[in-house]
Amino acid sequence: MHPDIAADLDSLDTTLTTVEKVLDLEELSRRISELEHQAADPELWNDQEHAQQVTSELSHTQTEFRRVSELRQRLDDLPVHYELADAEEGDDQVAALADADAERASLRTDIEAMEVKTMLGGEYDARDALVNIRSGAGGIDAADWAEMLMRMYIRWAEKHGYGVEVYDTSYAEEAGLKSATFAVKAPYMYGTLSIEMGTHRLVRISPFDNQGRRQTSFAEVEVLPVVETTDHIDIDENDLRVDVYRSSGPGGQSVNTTDSAVRLTHVPTGIVVTCQNEKSQLQNKVAAMKVLQAKLLEVKRKEERAEMDALKGDGGSSWGNQMRSYVLHPYQMVKDLRTEYEVNNPTAVLDGDLDGFIESGIRWRMAAQNT
Repeated sequence: MHPDIAADLDSLDTTLTTVEKVLDLEELSRRISELEHQAADPELWNDQEHAQQVTSELSHTQTEFRRVSELRQRLDDLPVHYELADAEEGDDQVAALADADAERASLRTDIEAMEVKTMLGGEYDARDALVNIRSGAGGIDAADWAEMLMRMYIRWAEKHGYGVEVYDTSYAEEAGLKSATFAVKAPYMYGTLSIEMGTHRLVRISPFDNQGRRQTSFAEVEVLPVVETTDHIDIDENDLRVDVYRSSGPGGQSVNTTDSAVRLTHVPTGIVVTCQNEKSQLQNKVAAMKVLQAKLLEVKRKEERAEMDALKGDGGSSWGNQMRSYVLHPYQMVKDLRTEYEVNNPTAVLDGDLDGFIESGIRWRMAAQNT
C-alpha cells in the first residue's frame, strides 16, 4: 500500500476513534437496552406523547450506533481492498485501485459528517426544531421565495426521514407565503438547523415581472428549540388575548367552514402567533401555545445572553442578518456568506441538498465559539 494511502487511513482512524469516544458506544448500547425495555411495556401507549418520545429516541439511538459501527467496519475493510487491488495486474489492478480510492473518499465524507454530529453539545441542541419563515423585502417575489424555502427545508427533512409538523401557513394574496411555522421532529434538530437562522437572499429573473427583469428578494428564517416541561415557561392566561377566525388557504379559499384558526397575543411582550393547520380550535390553540412558549424561551435566552455578553464586554454577538445568497441569474450559485461554502447547483440545494451548508456552518460556529 502506498505510504500516502496508509497515512490517510491512519488519519481516518484517528477521527473515527474520537467520534466513538465522544458518542460513548458503551453508553449508547446501554441506553438502547433501556429504551427497548420501555418500548416493550404494554402500558407505554397510555401516554401517547411520552410513547412517541421513547420510540423516537430509540430509533435515533439505534441509528447512531449502527452508523458508527458500519463506519468502523468499512474502515477495517479498506486495507483489504487495497491488498486485493495490489494483487491484481494491468487494467484489473487500475479498476480495483479506483474502486478502493472511491470507497476511501466516500468513507471520509461519511466520517466527517458523523464528526459534525459530535459538535452539537449546546444546552438545547438535542431538541426538536421549530422553524419560522417570513417573507421580507421583494413583494410577491419575496412571498414566493418564502414558500420555496419552506419546501427546501421540508424536502431536506424528508430525505433524512425526519418528521415534520406544519403549524401555520399564512398565504400571500397573489402567490407564496407571508409566513409559515413548522416543527422538524428528530433528536438534535435544533442544534443542526439553528445554523440556518438569518436572512436568505434570492437573485433571479422574476416570474411575476412581464418585462423579465432581475429581482432580489429576501426571507427571514428563525429557528427555535421546542419547549419541554423542564423549561418552566409559565404563561398567565390573563396575559393572553385569544382570537379565533376562519382558516384560509391559497387565494383566500376557505379551508374549513368553522372558526377554528387561533391567534394568540402575549400582551406583555407583544408576541403574536397563529395556528390554523389543525382540524379543531382546541388543537390549534395547543399548537399555538407550543410556538408561543418557544418564542418566550428565546426571549429569555436572549436576555441571559445579553447579560453574559455585558459581563464579557463584547457588546453581544449575532450570527444573523444576511447569511446566504442564492443566485439563479446571471449565473448559478449558492454561497454561505459566513463560511464561504458554495455550490454551483441551486436546483439541488432548493430541492433539499443542504448537508454541506449545515456541516460547514456547524464547524464554523464551533470554531467561532472556541476563539
